[in-house]
Amino acid sequence: MTQEENTSGWNAIDQSMRELYGEQEPKHYGTALPYILGGPDPLDGISVYAVDNPMPHWHFVTYGFSELYEKEMQDASKSGYGFEITFRLTRSEAETDPPAWALNLLQNVGRYVFNSGNIFQPGDYMDANGPICLESDTLLTALSFIEDPDLPAISTPNGSVQFIQMVGITGRELEMIQSWNARGFLSASSMFMPKYVTDLMRNSYADIPSVIQAVEDGMEQDGSSTAFLFIQQLGWESPRKRLLQKSVPAKLQLGAKQAVLVGTILRSRISKGASLSLIGPDTNILFEAGEQPAILESDRQVTLTVNKQIVNELA
Repeated sequence: MTQEENTSGWNAIDQSMRELYGEQEPKHYGTALPYILGGPDPLDGISVYAVDNPMPHWHFVTYGFSELYEKEMQDASKSGYGFEITFRLTRSEAETDPPAWALNLLQNVGRYVFNSGNIFQPGDYMDANGPICLESDTLLTALSFIEDPDLPAISTPNGSVQFIQMVGITGRELEMIQSWNARGFLSASSMFMPKYVTDLMRNSYADIPSVIQAVEDGMEQDGSSTAFLFIQQLGWESPRKRLLQKSVPAKLQLGAKQAVLVGTILRSRISKGASLSLIGPDTNILFEAGEQPAILESDRQVTLTVNKQIVNELA
């Protein structure tokens, strides 16, 4: 006689979905070989619901970021990583099955979390470094994360689980988020993107006057929430003094594509007395607000104290 498997975590997610969609039977996509046994997909399953409001779309929900079976992690307050990912994608009348690329995208997000240990929270964002749907003409090349508007957090026998919705965004929208914050940008865009449904074929909201104004006002009021930027092309040359010759000033080098963004974020952060770290392959540059400009160098980090005048010159 074998003991019945404990699926209390899985059942709790199922119950939450039944409360939202009643008896609708989702399309469920499981894994043939579990990840812990060498399978390629870290998530145990993904369920997909066909939804008609506020527009026809697919509603994906993952099973696997939380503890679906026995409690294994020490933190009793949350189940596993403490969340599951959802994703809403526009659905055409002709579609009878959700697109495979969206399932693959969710599994790729799972691989990122499982391999890096980095977890997502509402308000986070992620550059996909290319179209979120490969080989498509979409402008959406990044992802942002927000609470799913229809799925509140739940308590399970293994701890709490939050449903975090993944939203496709454009590169210019990502820059707006980095210059302000994800919650503010998504709120400003919500009238054009009800329930944050991702539409691969949409134009960028970065050109809409009301969104532009909201971002500018938000930056002025709140500053930027971006405390760290990863810069692949980042270099630093120390200032040098020469006998009987003019001293050579310090030189900060970064990629041309990121220069304008760094300037915008730096101005926004320093104006609120907040710091900004640029993290590169070989060195880190930390900007701190201060009245008197200064340079402090160590083995792995250069700390630059800057005031408003210096920041404006840099920007």
